Amino acid sequence: MQKLLIVDDDKDLRALVKTYAELDGFQCAEAENGEMAVGCVEQTAFDMIVLDVMMPGKDGFETLREMRKISEAPVILLTARKEEYDKLMGFSLGADDYVPKPFSPKELMARIRAVLKRGGRAAENQMCFDGLTILEQSRTVLIDGKEVSLTPKEFELLFFLAKNNHIVFNRTQLLRNVWGYDYMGDLRTVDTHIKSLRERMGDYRKLVLTVWGVGYKFEYKEQH
Repeated sequence: MQKLLIVDDDKDLRALVKTYAELDGFQCAEAENGEMAVGCVEQTAFDMIVLDVMMPGKDGFETLREMRKISEAPVILLTARKEEYDKLMGFSLGADDYVPKPFSPKELMARIRAVLKRGGRAAENQMCFDGLTILEQSRTVLIDGKEVSLTPKEFELLFFLAKNNHIVFNRTQLLRNVWGYDYMGDLRTVDTHIKSLRERMGDYRKLVLTVWGVGYKFEYKEQH
């Protein structure tokens, strides 16, 4: 029997989700706040977690951040807010899906089954480098949870370099891979975009390095 953790400060909502989940064959546990939820995850290996974003004290984002240190269980976020920021923030922290309130319990169960069927973590391909997150499908960059405004070419340049972490590319190679093989522009276009990209990256500009006499590379060393 698969185990489901329901995290929400609304007792009635937890009961509703639990009723439908048990009918669908899940063994359910409940938590009314973030601290209790993290404690549950420390003690039990859940197959799925349904997590409310707007909770008093430790909110859903902070709870999810702590959960991801100890568990890879798929997480579906619930929120009454409609802002795109919530969705992007959730994905950047490792959420697998996102359901706005109010919702149909039947739809929620269908989403739970869909996430479990695909093995989780397929909602949005992402690369994370500490507080820098690059979301491929939505072409979004988050720095410490805040969306950064990039031009299409700035995003493509950052994405290409980050995807090829540690690899040095000269200007011609970057023009061919980011601008296209038929691009006949000035090599200085690369320098201009690198400079602009660094200005938008704040403290993370140091990840885009100049290799003197050669070109540029993205350099991120995972902390152990």
